Amino acid sequence: MEKLADIGLIGLAVMGENLVLNMESKGFTVAVFNRTVSKVDAFVNGRGKGKNFIGVHSIEALCKSLKRPRKVMMLVKAGQAVDDFIEQIIPHLEPGDVVIDGGNTHFPDTIRRTAYLESKGLLYIGTGVSGGEEGALNGPSMMPGGSPAAWAAVKPVFQSICARADGMPCCDWVGENGAGHFVKMVHNGIEYGDMQLICEAYQIMKDLLGMSASEMHEVFGAWNEGELNSYLIGITRDILAYREAGEVVVDQILDTAGQKGTGKWTGVAALDLGIPLTLIAESVFARCLSAQKDERVRASRELGGGVQPSFTGNRAAFLNDLRNALYASKIVSYAQGYLLMREAAKEYGWNLNYGGIALMWRGGCIIRSVFLGKIKDAFDRNPALTNLLLDPFFKDKVMAAQASWRTVVATAILNGIPVPSMSAGLTYFDGYRTERLPANLLQAQRDYFGAHTYERIDRPRGAFFHTNWTGKGGDTAASTYVV
Repeated sequence: MEKLADIGLIGLAVMGENLVLNMESKGFTVAVFNRTVSKVDAFVNGRGKGKNFIGVHSIEALCKSLKRPRKVMMLVKAGQAVDDFIEQIIPHLEPGDVVIDGGNTHFPDTIRRTAYLESKGLLYIGTGVSGGEEGALNGPSMMPGGSPAAWAAVKPVFQSICARADGMPCCDWVGENGAGHFVKMVHNGIEYGDMQLICEAYQIMKDLLGMSASEMHEVFGAWNEGELNSYLIGITRDILAYREAGEVVVDQILDTAGQKGTGKWTGVAALDLGIPLTLIAESVFARCLSAQKDERVRASRELGGGVQPSFTGNRAAFLNDLRNALYASKIVSYAQGYLLMREAAKEYGWNLNYGGIALMWRGGCIIRSVFLGKIKDAFDRNPALTNLLLDPFFKDKVMAAQASWRTVVATAILNGIPVPSMSAGLTYFDGYRTERLPANLLQAQRDYFGAHTYERIDRPRGAFFHTNWTGKGGDTAASTYVV
């Protein structure tokens, strides 16, 4: 009898190749297919030679080569390509078989596809896979969601190939339909924030403190030994030390940042759900501004006069302030990301395990850090925690860093150094801890020009009032609603 594969994969690009090599190394036989079938032959006779792979040249052959219940995983470009492959796969499956999307898919598409596949008696999983090429090969962080009945079929594979932290797999069931891809989207948004905060610290060191790449390499190396220890701090340290022909490579890279859309999706989801995801949103806008390179060059000539960076203080003390400011800003970034997940769980009926999500991010993924263990501890202490800033550990850390945070943001602004995410984090912190914001005036303005009504501090919540501010507007008020 011909040997059958444990799982099939469509898409032998970088992530697909490395993920199936990971699966095979853990004892699984994998059937592989690629739309350009020559890639199948090249892989089976190249990196996959002599290993437990079954190379096929059609979707039909892929499905026939699988053990029941069949498990077909796609690692293809998000969007129409996923829908197209689903339509090609469906005729060759039977009830109870599982289709898996491991790409960076927008969560509403996963919600739609889960319902569609379930209507045909099939099961569907949308799983975030984080860690890049290295993670895919050696152990990624995986965030599966979709049809709950599918988890038992894929759990042995996913938890065998994922990263581990403190002996625990960095993969567990997230929730129904689009929950897995939503959590991966938030992960990527936090990743945007972490990267931007590190870049702001780098620019302050470089342009304000006049530090060389070697000096910055030393600072990031020291930071990586403490509470800021993380994958991104570690690679920043290494990047600053990397040279070709004696030149620091990072200094030769054009300052225009790319993006694939997941950060933008996170910001849009926050707007849709009414969550102030300010720090992450600013990190997305910072990339957008960086892309306007030619216009920024022209503006530097027209608007570049005036403030020039100049630092005369104690550099060692300021670097300590900068470390504290970076840590406090990081806390706000994660706090906002968790607020977004909590609101989405209410909106979509997901039962998310917030401490478990932090554990899934502890290893394999781009935002992995010792910091995430503290988030797990926070939700272990209080599963109903509404905001990380209210957890005793994080509250103490932010309060202790507050003076440093203000010093760094103020100094940067006074010296013309842009710190959009760091300042957004501080502004959110100040807004969150302010008992009375000026929204009373805002509501008065809305009621003045649009009769939008307002609540009063001397009346019960939920009662709305309208004032005839000009004496000409009458008593008719607009209906009350929230967008």
